Amino acid sequence: MNRSLPSPAQPLKIGTRGSPLALAQAHETRARLGAAFDLPPEAFEIVVISVLGDRVQDRALKEIGGKGLFTREIEQDMLDGKIDIAVHSMKDMPVEQPAGLLLDCYLPREDVRDAFVSLGGGDWSGLAQGAVVGTSSLRRKAQLLNRRPDLHVVEFRGNVQTRLRKLAEGVAGATFLAMAGLRRLKMDDVPHTPIAPDAMLPAVAQGAIGIERRAGDTRVAGLLEAIHDGPTGQRLGAERAFLAALDGSCETPIAGLAELDGGILHLRGEILRTDGSECLADAASGAIEDGPEMGRVMATGLLKRAGPGFFDWRQD
Repeated sequence: MNRSLPSPAQPLKIGTRGSPLALAQAHETRARLGAAFDLPPEAFEIVVISVLGDRVQDRALKEIGGKGLFTREIEQDMLDGKIDIAVHSMKDMPVEQPAGLLLDCYLPREDVRDAFVSLGGGDWSGLAQGAVVGTSSLRRKAQLLNRRPDLHVVEFRGNVQTRLRKLAEGVAGATFLAMAGLRRLKMDDVPHTPIAPDAMLPAVAQGAIGIERRAGDTRVAGLLEAIHDGPTGQRLGAERAFLAALDGSCETPIAGLAELDGGILHLRGEILRTDGSECLADAASGAIEDGPEMGRVMATGLLKRAGPGFFDWRQD
């Protein structure tokens, strides 16, 4: 047996958040690595790491810090050698990694769409005048208020299970979740309606799992190369370049989606005022290898149209 491969005696340590969805993503990573190298589950150890974004549930994300709310502690443990790789939801990832870490492995992307979730069923077009909708996403809140300024949007933190419980308790009449999360958790029984990207453009990198590693760890780089999905990486290259040029974070309502059609990459981007009062959008198509530059150019154009102060906080 190749001594560079993980084994039950020397398992590869996979760092992750502790939510059911994060654990499902870590298990998917373990399964793909195991299948690629014919290794048993015992050749991997899943290490749950507490992060600030999960520990603080009584405040909005914008109130507890900027970038890295769901990644900082995990990345520090990797730099300290406590874990070998980290599994992340890419929509939570800052566009820059700490010195010494690389993010260059992506699993095949799941459904990118948002889902409208209401225990009473239906879709968001049927929301009553002044209905209460819960979400912790500033992007979803701004998009919703842009289309329906009559709605009342309340803060809705927590994992999928917590948010469903809040719906049952009547905190809100409806919420939004990512289709990818529902699929990965096998929660098809949750009453939901997928929303086409034309109606609600998703968050940058929504539905994608990224695997981070130490920059100098060639052994791990070789392992991850076997499970990397090239098309997902190409799409995220354009989307995350768009986000980086906007200096996007959880405090800025930004949406973006890249799709592949043969050798062509189609990119759509959107920025909104925090109260949803204005939405600016753009689209471009070009060669796949030009995706990152397309993202940067689109961001520059939208920022020019927006003018100074566009992302300044406004109450709805």
